[in-house]
Amino acid sequence: MEISVAAQTFAALGQESRLGVLRLLLNQTPRGVSAGELAADLSMPPSTASFHLSALERAGLVENVRQGRQMIYSVRTGALRELLGFLTEACCGGQPELCAELASLLPPVPEKIEGVQAAFNVLFLCTRNSARSIMAEAILGRTGKGRFRAYSAGSDPAAAPMPEVLEKLRAVGHDISGLHSKSWERFIGPEAPRMDFVIALCDTLDGQTCPDFGDAALTAKWGMPDPAKFAGSPVECSTMLNELYASLYRRIMIFINLPFPKLERMALKARLDHIGEGPVVAMIRRQEA
Repeated sequence: MEISVAAQTFAALGQESRLGVLRLLLNQTPRGVSAGELAADLSMPPSTASFHLSALERAGLVENVRQGRQMIYSVRTGALRELLGFLTEACCGGQPELCAELASLLPPVPEKIEGVQAAFNVLFLCTRNSARSIMAEAILGRTGKGRFRAYSAGSDPAAAPMPEVLEKLRAVGHDISGLHSKSWERFIGPEAPRMDFVIALCDTLDGQTCPDFGDAALTAKWGMPDPAKFAGSPVECSTMLNELYASLYRRIMIFINLPFPKLERMALKARLDHIGEGPVVAMIRRQEA
């Protein structure tokens, strides 16, 4: 790093509030944080937070990516490492033992250190939160790791997920330790995590109207038959769960590979609805017919 560039970078950091912004962003790396959330956490006006973020961005220490209607900010960890390396490269005139080899205290450089990894929160709903939504939570939690945070809930949650569903998930390698049935009320209100997508897997949610999960949430219906209504033999039940898992996996893989930065809100909504029109579990459909 050139000394002039280092001087400009340190000048950008030479302000108390700006250092607070950088420290908060470092705490949220690699997830990132919106300007509004940052302003609230630091108890500063949104315009002030935006001003400091812009200064850090011009200095090359911060970058942003669009997530829905928000801009998510994160530290450019590579640039910060360069700055720390500039400070330590000539440590103690060739006698690093005098300064405990400060440069060696930096962690190894990961293969990918640049780029905001803005994570979307996705909530899957079904009435009992015991089968379809539990499966979807597990699938997205594994396939979308780092880019998506998966949740599930129900309007009338069961005491626990269906044992057959948990066994199926365990058999295909999912960690089932954190999966449990819960009410959608947990995801309503100011203390709840902000949802970016809310996807109903029931055809009707027993006629209930979904609550308000916030203006930022895009909603969709991916109607899937209820495995609790299947009354086949054990072999047929196992086949049905395989089909249900495959149907959900296919839809979720299409979802996570959408070009999110390139899609406007209405276009993204249309894509979500189109995914819900895909093929569903054939065996349960035959049973219901």
